[in-house]
Amino acid sequence: MIPSTEKKIINMKSGLYVVATPIGNLMDISFNATEVLKRSDIILCEDTRVSKKLLNRYNIRYKKLIANHKFNESKNLNKIITHLENNKVISIISDAGTPCISDPGKLIINECIKKNFSIFSIPGPSSVVSAVSVSGFSDKFIFYGFFPEKEKHLRNDFEALSKLNFTIVFFISAKKFKKNSTSIKKYFSDRKLLICKELTKMYEQHFRIDVSQIDNFKKELKGEITLVISEKMQTESGNYLNDMDKKKIKKLIKNLSIKDIVREIKKNKDISRKEIYNYCLKIKNEK
Repeated sequence: MIPSTEKKIINMKSGLYVVATPIGNLMDISFNATEVLKRSDIILCEDTRVSKKLLNRYNIRYKKLIANHKFNESKNLNKIITHLENNKVISIISDAGTPCISDPGKLIINECIKKNFSIFSIPGPSSVVSAVSVSGFSDKFIFYGFFPEKEKHLRNDFEALSKLNFTIVFFISAKKFKKNSTSIKKYFSDRKLLICKELTKMYEQHFRIDVSQIDNFKKELKGEITLVISEKMQTESGNYLNDMDKKKIKKLIKNLSIKDIVREIKKNKDISRKEIYNYCLKIKNEK
């Protein structure tokens, strides 16, 4: 007798299968994912050249592959819907990770929802979860994705995110990280930072720094990185600057040095010097 889990794989229903693929190490793909891909009539690929390396590794051959990326996704819609109307089993994969998560796929998903086609999730590796799991930060986190192209949009989003006391995960190129390090320091100076490079690969690296010390980070980075910013750091005493303290600092900073402001705030508050100093820097950088 075939176990129920195997029955599910063999007797696959027609519809769209959203299949997660490895984020670096090809061995991380799930058994379920390989079986679904083997039994698919059509596989939608972000880049067929990249996908073929994975498919060949698991002897998944003679499949109809359709390139499906952000530049042609809308053009593909009618063709894909026709295949689904003909009861085909279609899988969608990205170059790494899960489709639709900072990758193409949302247009097709929404069209399938409109037309009431079945959609199935085949989970797998995630750079977001992997990075948070090794961060040591709060497991209450927000995934932002890639930095926007326009600096104005980035500033607006950073402003909103800086008010939330959660771990925040970004995807970013090494070039953009260097370019935006000043903005990161401006809005998140009271937090810690984990920079993850080559996750799950042989040369995986983690760099841990305080955001306030980001200017001293001199490591040469290449390619895409996963950036994890911690929740707001708790002071040793457990006390924080409240809104009244912050208003007072904004007034004092017009006439006093940061050293004098720290001394003034410390008179009546058991707050770490570092927190007061970092907030003063943030105010100065906003000018």
